Amino acid sequence: MLRKTGFLHELKKNRVLFLMLLPTFIFFFINNYLPMVGIYFAFSKYDIRGGLFHSPFIGMKNFEFLWKSNILLQITKNTILYNIIFIFVGNFLQVFSAILLSRLIGNVFRKVTQTLMFLPYFVSYVIMGVLVYNLFNYEIGFVNTMLRGFGAEPLDVFNTPNLWYALIPGFYMWKWIGYGTVIYLASILGISNEYYEAAELDGANIFQQIRHITVPLIVPTFIILVLFALGNIMKGQFDLFYQLIGNNGNLYASTDIIDTYVYRSLVTNFDIGIGSAAGLYQSVFGFILIMTVNFLVKRKNPEYALF
Repeated sequence: MLRKTGFLHELKKNRVLFLMLLPTFIFFFINNYLPMVGIYFAFSKYDIRGGLFHSPFIGMKNFEFLWKSNILLQITKNTILYNIIFIFVGNFLQVFSAILLSRLIGNVFRKVTQTLMFLPYFVSYVIMGVLVYNLFNYEIGFVNTMLRGFGAEPLDVFNTPNLWYALIPGFYMWKWIGYGTVIYLASILGISNEYYEAAELDGANIFQQIRHITVPLIVPTFIILVLFALGNIMKGQFDLFYQLIGNNGNLYASTDIIDTYVYRSLVTNFDIGIGSAAGLYQSVFGFILIMTVNFLVKRKNPEYALF
């Protein structure tokens, strides 16, 4: 007797389960798929009187403007550069911190340290922006007040673009290192003590145990987290950049990313066509990137691939 297969058979057999999924389908359709109609804006010169479908169609001219003005190259470079630092340096520091915490003998001290590291995660980017302003303001900032007190020249941080290549990653690490450390620490604490006990009997010191036991066993966690992060490599931390930089045009050369450029195009300049073109480019480039990386990982080790 042949078994009935196919989607309609599954739908009839598990109709209650599919009914429970219906709100999820509706949510994603309304919030993720329906807005994709706005892609048309990227190929038109938006006219408020014509609306979406009656604005003049101009083909690839919005993309040509972005390319010829070097804006696209600049914001792409900044977006990728910062995200590479966030992903790889951030994960390295999180792994390093998790290994150090796992080696602490006192449970109370470990929990207190872990809690203190996790606290910055709850600091909003708005508060961080206020903190940065009060630290580096040229006239009344804490850093410049201290420099003047020691007879040194103050730093004009908000007019020196190159300094932000270090400041933005620094504040990002400060906020997120505790969150990532908790994830890696959970993975490390899940490793059986029998491995370490056997290594000690064989004469392995603490560094050898970390190198040959801890690190190899948390590699799957590391790869999965990096792959998830690479999926958003074309999306910057908009809140971080906007709250720290705002509309300071002096810093755009080193801090402007795709998200902040799209925001200014839509809100400040009201150029919906240019903003939509940049957003579409961001989505397509990010999709191609994650598919390529996942393909390479799958060829090397299928178990570590996302799909």
